[in-house]
Amino acid sequence: MESLNSLVNQLNGLVWGPPMLVMILGTGLFLMLRLKFMPLSKIGAGFKLMWQGRKKGDAESGEITPFQALMTCLAATVGTGNIAGVATAIFLGGPGALFWMWCTALVGMATKYAEVVLAVHYREKDERGEHVGGPMYAIKNGLGKKWLWLGTAFAIFGGFAGFGIGNMVQVNSMAAALEATFAVPLWLTGLVTMLIVGMVILGGIQRIGKVAATLVPFMCVAYIIAAIVVLVVNAAQIPAAFEMIFTYAFTPVAATGGFAGAAVMAAIRFGVARGIFSNEAGLGTAGIAQAAGTTTSSVRSGMIGMLGTFIDTIVICSLTGLAIICSGVWTSGLSGAALSAAAFESAMPGVGGYILTIALVVFAFTTILGWSYFGEKCWEFMVGTKAILPFRILWVLAVPFGAVAQLDFAWLVADTLNGLMAIPNLLSLLLLSPVVVKLTRDHFAREVRVGGVESLQR
Repeated sequence: MESLNSLVNQLNGLVWGPPMLVMILGTGLFLMLRLKFMPLSKIGAGFKLMWQGRKKGDAESGEITPFQALMTCLAATVGTGNIAGVATAIFLGGPGALFWMWCTALVGMATKYAEVVLAVHYREKDERGEHVGGPMYAIKNGLGKKWLWLGTAFAIFGGFAGFGIGNMVQVNSMAAALEATFAVPLWLTGLVTMLIVGMVILGGIQRIGKVAATLVPFMCVAYIIAAIVVLVVNAAQIPAAFEMIFTYAFTPVAATGGFAGAAVMAAIRFGVARGIFSNEAGLGTAGIAQAAGTTTSSVRSGMIGMLGTFIDTIVICSLTGLAIICSGVWTSGLSGAALSAAAFESAMPGVGGYILTIALVVFAFTTILGWSYFGEKCWEFMVGTKAILPFRILWVLAVPFGAVAQLDFAWLVADTLNGLMAIPNLLSLLLLSPVVVKLTRDHFAREVRVGGVESLQR
């Protein structure tokens, strides 16, 4: 077992090593340049489309509204990575890690836009008449049958990674936080979570979409308000915090207090890796949910989908990171969720820790819901619709096991598989980038023509 653990550790270091981080950042930058920075210039238009996408249009086809599709994506991405992941990045890489998380998110918006555009453009209907899509279908229908093995590889990695990264690891974090803060037994958290998850996911994407559309906006806004309170209390430290973020992004940070010090490479590595873990730009998961959204335009779906990265990292992760740095607890020697809890507790003594625990629980719960759909579609691609019910049952049964188990090895395997998902997805994005550019150019050219005609009519 020890040799197996060592082997997986080495593979994990290779998967999440410099070549992978360069590939993810490089693909995002390449797409951003090819799209002429459209994902950044159209953020406002994206939010407008998201608001309009709360209702299904008459001519649009799909199972859930574009808004519900985005909330399902956010349900999966806004999770422990926003609380524990950011804290771990700062603990290992120093304040400069937050700068590299921002870089990952900014180029990641182009990556996620392209993922969604291709997923919707190449989506198809399954045996039940429901829309299915994602990197595996983009590879199959965009690159042809000779590349089918690449789509299958993505589905295998995603189908197995979900049980760890999107299920057992999440409920394990929930159970540990509730036991530490409220003395709730691990088994009770597992049992209750299993029952609630079962009631939601057995209803399919429609029920997941409705729950996500209700829960995700509330949890994001509530967490943002709590984090802003921490920043207001430490307002005098905000300028110094930004100075540290930009300084330590390019210079080593010396050991101070309980902080062991970190090289620039550590800031880059952990900032990029934890940023990707949080917003999943480059992993291809966003397209799976967005492909089920009602739409007549893959570009409009892409503009809505790319907001997931912006909200997850630029907004929520930034607030967590700034709260940790401004409060000064980043030198305490704490790591993970405990570090984030210390930041909230320092600003709101007696209640800050409780607020963060509740946020962690809700974030982790919604991640289990979102990832259940991603995993289901991966297995459906490989086996067909007959895999859906067995998968849902297994997914629900894995929840209580995750709550009580020691998951160090499971986490390592899942994290490795999660990284491996990026390889086929990024290759398909690069190979199909001309399709993304053409669809984007045609869409905005059509908008200009329609706008011109309307102007002449007036």
